[in-house]
Amino acid sequence: MASTTTLLSWGLLSYRDAYAASGQLGNAIKAVKWATDYFIKCHVAPNELYGQVGDFNLDHKFWGRPEDLNMTRPSYKIDAEHPGSDLAGETAAALAAASLAFRASADAFDAAVTSDGTGAPVTDARTYADLCLTHAKQLYHFASTYRGLYHEAIKGAAQYYESTDYGDELTWAAAWLFKATNDTTYLDEAEHHYMKFRLKERPNEFFYNKKVAGVQVILAQLTGRSEYIDAAQAFCDFSADFQKRTPRGLIYIDKFGTLCHAANVAFVCLQAAKLGISHGKYENFARQQIHYMLGDSGRSYVVGFGKNPPRQPHHAASSCPDRPSSCGWEAFSRRGANPQVLRGALVSGPDENDYYEDQREEYVYNEVTLDYNAGFQSAVAGLRQLRLNAEDGAKPNKARGSEETRPELRRGADVRIATVLPTLRRSRRGRSQGNQS
Repeated sequence: MASTTTLLSWGLLSYRDAYAASGQLGNAIKAVKWATDYFIKCHVAPNELYGQVGDFNLDHKFWGRPEDLNMTRPSYKIDAEHPGSDLAGETAAALAAASLAFRASADAFDAAVTSDGTGAPVTDARTYADLCLTHAKQLYHFASTYRGLYHEAIKGAAQYYESTDYGDELTWAAAWLFKATNDTTYLDEAEHHYMKFRLKERPNEFFYNKKVAGVQVILAQLTGRSEYIDAAQAFCDFSADFQKRTPRGLIYIDKFGTLCHAANVAFVCLQAAKLGISHGKYENFARQQIHYMLGDSGRSYVVGFGKNPPRQPHHAASSCPDRPSSCGWEAFSRRGANPQVLRGALVSGPDENDYYEDQREEYVYNEVTLDYNAGFQSAVAGLRQLRLNAEDGAKPNKARGSEETRPELRRGADVRIATVLPTLRRSRRGRSQGNQS
């Protein structure tokens, strides 16, 4: 969830005009704020963060509407005695990135975020952004001071969301904090982490457990230094030219979240294109990957959109009939389309041969998750922004409303968001609710 929020915020910050032109800016802001509200509630003390609610094994015995879930749901935290630098670092990055997004769209934030129906804002954008930034600074200090992997502190996390390192999260968080504060201490620390944890090597992917590609791109954007630009170019050149592909052209990285992996890479390479390196090549690459998901492959992989979209996503609530009918495992086993259409959800996707099964029980193909949608949503917004730029006759790297053309955004601006549905339940592979990085 934290990683999802960072990516959504990065896309929202970078492609604000695309959201506005689509009539989704307010929804995007509310979706990100839904997550940041949750993180702030979970961060109960400077060195204490609740990272998971629920038990994976118990949760997986339930199939139905989340509001019908009636069982004990234990909560698990990290603290100074049980640290989780990866989780605290990613949550710090998410809050810092979101603060930038809210600040950059202050008027839209104030219009979208209301309290009692009167239209009065719960809080104004700048006050709330400051609150997010305060928590981000505390969480980064916690992550940096008390080192450890979160799955060693949180029960069950290792089975489903094992973390392999925390160096990329520490660097990621410090970079986002520099972007949000302009405090060079954070940039110094980001560059120190980058060297200490040997993050200069070319990665193979970009997702919640491997953020090196994103680190390289954001440091390149922040500093303009050749070492980071070269690293970003190496990753995107490899992805576009040499990464394994399916027969129909989708880059193939892993059987779980096939489309998520491709969309994340597309998004980060759209960000790399803003550096002025191979922008035409990277933009075409991203367009080809996203268009595969939208229908160029012969079908859509987005629920409720396009030609022959998925009709049986592995999502408990959407498989339930209308109330007052009950919902349980019979809904999981029932043949036919899900009664509730989970519009906009990106499914896990096909295998390395473009083979796909639209069956609810086939979660390898049909699972839907928050993190599956985040990079996809942000890449779609990026492609929409490119179209707007072309319509305006703007240069590729001078997007209207972007931080490059608006001086007030130069301190930090790159946030991604989508209309992520808070009800997207973490499904069968291990989706207990929580902040896992």
